[in-house]
Amino acid sequence: MVDAKQVRFIVGVIGNVISFCLFFSPAPTFWRIIKNKSVEEFQPWPYVATMMNCMLWVFYGLPVVHKDSILVTTINGVGMVFEAFYISIFLVYCGGKKNFRRNIGLYLVAEVIAVAAIVLITLFAIQNEFAKQTFVGVICDVFNIAMYGAPSLVIKKVIRTRSVEYMPFLLSFVSFVNAGIWTAYSLIYKLDLYVLISNGLGTALCASQLIVYGLYRNATPRDEDKSKPSEIEIPGTV
Repeated sequence: MVDAKQVRFIVGVIGNVISFCLFFSPAPTFWRIIKNKSVEEFQPWPYVATMMNCMLWVFYGLPVVHKDSILVTTINGVGMVFEAFYISIFLVYCGGKKNFRRNIGLYLVAEVIAVAAIVLITLFAIQNEFAKQTFVGVICDVFNIAMYGAPSLVIKKVIRTRSVEYMPFLLSFVSFVNAGIWTAYSLIYKLDLYVLISNGLGTALCASQLIVYGLYRNATPRDEDKSKPSEIEIPGTV
């Protein structure tokens, strides 16, 4: 008979697969960059931010912070590899963009310093296990909620233009499923409050995006000057 712990593990593995798909989803963008040997108007900051998110969740899932959450660490470790690859492509093909490489480098150094400080504070300044989970978990949640909420920034534009051109359905749908799976994972066998908070809110945010998409999918767009939409992606959230 399958017990709750085994069910949680199975759900976590499913979550790893779905999160892997999210991390892989920007691949066509980077194939285009490689093929054209130019980053064009694409921006690296979503991937730089996701790198920070992944580093934090890798640490959160380790036994020194939270026991029985190793699947959180594994998928975010994979995510770090993806983000490092994506960022390296930006560095190679940014061409003559002024201070582009320097700015990316400075942000990455700042992230490493910030994560190192969080690790040191957690390991040496906080002794209580619950306090460690709270300290790291709250920081992780801030980044994860921001990742889930990023596509919601275009909802106002969708309503104004009555066009879903700027809201990618597949990204919102897969993110919704991903958030739902990790919410279930956090509730089974042993409550994981911080995985629950960010993914519960993420489920609601993604649901709102899908509702707006459904309302305006067949609407007649309003005429307005259309510039190239900014790239809003969630390379990966857990």
